[in-house]
Amino acid sequence: MNSRDLLLDGYGRIPDLVRAAVDGLDDARLADRLDGATNSVAWLVWHLVRVQDDHVADVAGHEQVWTADGWARRFALPLEDTDTGYGHDSGQVSLVRAPADLLLGYLDAVHARTTAYLRGLGDEDLDRVVDERYDPPVTLGVRLVSVLDDDLEHAGQAALLRGVLLRRS
Repeated sequence: MNSRDLLLDGYGRIPDLVRAAVDGLDDARLADRLDGATNSVAWLVWHLVRVQDDHVADVAGHEQVWTADGWARRFALPLEDTDTGYGHDSGQVSLVRAPADLLLGYLDAVHARTTAYLRGLGDEDLDRVVDERYDPPVTLGVRLVSVLDDDLEHAGQAALLRGVLLRRS
């Protein structure tokens, strides 16, 4: 297995994990929070897809699916189009409300764009420096693994929250 296939496998796991976390939750449950300080399933899913969209678009040199394909307009969130949820406080988390079909549609669009980008990579591409603000500078391989890790963590959080919310019923 080469690096590209490994990344494709890892990123390929995200949609099924997210679908399982969203399955059976209506709009109210998607927006439900355990208390005023926790994230909702809707926010977790939106955020993990926004981060993937933002970061992959940046390293690939293309516009984000969020704006290029009209997802920002469809979601109609009272947030800036550049917002990915990073650093959101409780009030901002509560602004992210969306039905499952919208969340999953955006996920599918970003996953397709990410997969197309990953298919074009060779092992040598992963050593390219994509962010010099850190010491050591961040390579493409490190950035892609970081996004994958973040997405999998948030998908797991959404799955846990789903389970807790369904038990409260």
